[in-house]
Amino acid sequence: MENKFFLYARKSTDVEDKQVLSIEAQVTELRSFARNEGLEIVDTFIEKKSAKTPGRPIFSEMMKRLEAGDAQGILAWHPDRLARNSVDGGQVIYHLDSGRLAMLKFPTFWFENTSQGKFMLSIAFGQSKYYVDSLAENTKRGLRQKVRRGEYPALAPIGYINDVRTKTVVQDKRKAPIICEAFELYAKNESRLADIADFLATHSITTKHGNRLHRDRISFILSNPFYVGLFRYGGELYEGKHEPVIAKPLFDRVQEILKDRGKPKRKPKNEPKAFCGLLTCGSCSMGITAEVQKGHTYYRCTKKRGNCHEPYVREESLDEQLSVLLSDMALPAVWAKRLNQMLAEDKKNISQTAKVGVDAAQKELEVVNEKLSRLLDGYLEQDIERETYLEKKAMLLSEKQSLQTKISNYSSAHLNWLEPFEKWINEAQNLAQIATADNLFEKKVVAKEIFGSNLHLRACAVVAPALECGSAEPLSAWAALRAAHASVGSKTERLIMVPSPGIEPRFSP
Repeated sequence: MENKFFLYARKSTDVEDKQVLSIEAQVTELRSFARNEGLEIVDTFIEKKSAKTPGRPIFSEMMKRLEAGDAQGILAWHPDRLARNSVDGGQVIYHLDSGRLAMLKFPTFWFENTSQGKFMLSIAFGQSKYYVDSLAENTKRGLRQKVRRGEYPALAPIGYINDVRTKTVVQDKRKAPIICEAFELYAKNESRLADIADFLATHSITTKHGNRLHRDRISFILSNPFYVGLFRYGGELYEGKHEPVIAKPLFDRVQEILKDRGKPKRKPKNEPKAFCGLLTCGSCSMGITAEVQKGHTYYRCTKKRGNCHEPYVREESLDEQLSVLLSDMALPAVWAKRLNQMLAEDKKNISQTAKVGVDAAQKELEVVNEKLSRLLDGYLEQDIERETYLEKKAMLLSEKQSLQTKISNYSSAHLNWLEPFEKWINEAQNLAQIATADNLFEKKVVAKEIFGSNLHLRACAVVAPALECGSAEPLSAWAALRAAHASVGSKTERLIMVPSPGIEPRFSP
């Protein structure tokens, strides 16, 4: 019998090959074994590929050359180097049966080309396959247990990193704030997905090749519940242990926009004029536009309903008239002092209301946790179908997230109106300063806030609507301030400062 052998060495990067010798070590040991046994190595085949499934190109080439008679045997470190699946293992045994393969040699395994030897070889192949199958099942079981503990078992999304030391997912201190800003930017409903991609690119968040992220990738990021502390795995939603990047209300707002939003608004091509969008025509109620003539900006009716005879008015004249209106609306220092005193008193008296809200939300959260527990018990007892279980679990987890956000916000929600109102007092007190400044756009913003869309331009004059008597309570602090100015002389200061039922809004977190 000829002693021509093919040397075959294989190692993959899979977990099952973790303890196997390297390719170089296998080749060295096999050549030494061949010299000791007097075997002639006619060719060496080296493969770096898993043997769990059929289809290894180098192994297939070696088997074809065996059929051609280039060698009569194979030298390998162990049978599991040749096959870890039933197809390749069966092919080796079939070649032994047909005589195309005369002998196999292994330094770590006894084999003779006899019925007993082939039986032992088939057992070795079977053990290799069983090891791979059980390892895969154990790995899946470990992953399932990991996700049940709230640990994400995959590559962390943008904004997070996989900490190899603790084997957890932690926030990327540089990218997480940028992702949060991207959510906040899109929640304003003024940006396209492409705009978000541009925003991320300017902050060095791109593809591996440095290209801008595709809009589909941006959509996936904005709809990924991972950023609020949840994650999907195997089609199921789980509660994660990682720290959220954004709050649940912001995430919900973004989902509404992704679902309901139509075509994005187009940005104006022309340079905007300061007072456009603030006034309407007093005669035909059409919008007021602006045009530049001889170095000056003039405002006029758009005349969309035929010929309107309202004259042009220069921007300087509008500026002067708006300054007078804003000055008349300024909050007197005496009123500002009194309002600040009342705000300080309210801060001391509303903590109890917040406690009641927190206690109620805690009770609701306990009910949701109990429902989740009963739902899991019903699923494990096979009383509930998987689809029903997944649907109800997702709903309860979303409700739980909302309640947790509600609880975290409750302690400060009762003060949320105080800080903006305190800020408004300062702005209203500084209104006279804004009125005399040269920033036309700032005047427009404040005038829009105070008067809304109720300012008209008639006969070159800015006309503000008169306050109606007996109307419902004002819808804004500016409206209340207008009403207060109008009430001077007809009401006492106490009723002007605090109309019934008080200065605070109805409490709702």
